[in-house]
Amino acid sequence: MWSLKLSSLLAAAATIPLLSTATPLAPKHAVARRDGVIAPKFVIVSMFAPEAEVWWGIDEFDLLAQNITVPGLSPLFPEVHCTADGEICQVITGESEINAASTISAFVLSPKFDLTKSYFMVAGIAGVNPEVATTGSVTFARYAVQVALQYEFDYRDLPDNFTTGYIPFNTDNPADYPGEAYGTEVFEVNQALRDIAFDFASTAVLNDSETAQIYRAKYASDALYTAGSQGPSVVACDVATSDVYYSGTLLSEAFENTTRIWTNGTGVYCTTAQEDNASLEAILRADKANLTDYSRVIVMRTASDFDRPPPGVSQIQNLLYAHQGGFSPAIANIYLAGVKVVQGILDGWDTLFEQGITPNNYVGDIFATLGGTPDFGKEDFLITKKRDLAAAEEQQGNLRMRRALQSAKRQAAAAEALGLEY
Repeated sequence: MWSLKLSSLLAAAATIPLLSTATPLAPKHAVARRDGVIAPKFVIVSMFAPEAEVWWGIDEFDLLAQNITVPGLSPLFPEVHCTADGEICQVITGESEINAASTISAFVLSPKFDLTKSYFMVAGIAGVNPEVATTGSVTFARYAVQVALQYEFDYRDLPDNFTTGYIPFNTDNPADYPGEAYGTEVFEVNQALRDIAFDFASTAVLNDSETAQIYRAKYASDALYTAGSQGPSVVACDVATSDVYYSGTLLSEAFENTTRIWTNGTGVYCTTAQEDNASLEAILRADKANLTDYSRVIVMRTASDFDRPPPGVSQIQNLLYAHQGGFSPAIANIYLAGVKVVQGILDGWDTLFEQGITPNNYVGDIFATLGGTPDFGKEDFLITKKRDLAAAEEQQGNLRMRRALQSAKRQAAAAEALGLEY
């Protein structure tokens, strides 16, 4: 087998046709509302019990006034909770990507709801990068990046010229853009709406804890982690999705690199979560069927713990044993900041939000499933290109076998060029 050290030679010869500009979606056509169903103006997406329960028993509205059983929801959370007038609802996905995709798919396909004008807000806790924010902070993402969707080998097996065991698909170098996309790697949401939500949340008085203050002060000795040593705030930055609850400086730096590469240098790796790309994929597919409006999605994550330790604390101590003190403030701030967003949208419904917020950026996935032109990805990733390629390859035999043959030919040619046996 040819050496991985060929990667530097091959990477130098490779070109990445990234798209440098983005075009937003065309305005959506109005869809007639169905009769006799609940048509919420706002949907809160929670992932597990503490995130959900912080919304119950509050003064502003009663989410438990209606409890609607929906087939296909998590067996732990089989009901959608709604206010008596149906204007605000909450769905609880269960943790991890499979639970999120299954729950949101069942919800958006349910005939019990009309979600064509609903605003969706993912409202959960997350790990946080101390280079960008700190525990207790409230973050609003433009990009969600599925960072674990890559080749992987153990860090202990790294060749000398690698800095990480994560390599994008169809490449042989961690610094290369993926040569293949499954479609869920990157999602971009409506930045204009994100900025409005950010402004609403910025009026909240955020919760904090003494334990969190003591632990985050440990980051002050490293200038790189200045943001992590400060108090909670509202921050515009992006979220990484991975089913693996990862922790540590090396993994965090690897996925920071992934976020930067896959968003064409635009994304800011900030928070770490398990569900967001899965939820966004389900909402986007429903949009394609005119059941939702993907341009009405908000991704809000509050920071409960650091993704890497401060100076003087070991990686395992930070993950398993340290009392970081961020969980309680993060849970509280889901409500404290999130309710400002809910109220702001409902208060401005008739004058602004019913018709929707026109995006000023590309909105959608890496395939451009909903149209527009992404500011990330490669031209041959676009769904129109994918369909043409699939149709052509269907005429020429099994796609997997053809890809394997093409890969073998490339590797053999590279080895031969260097006088190596393959």
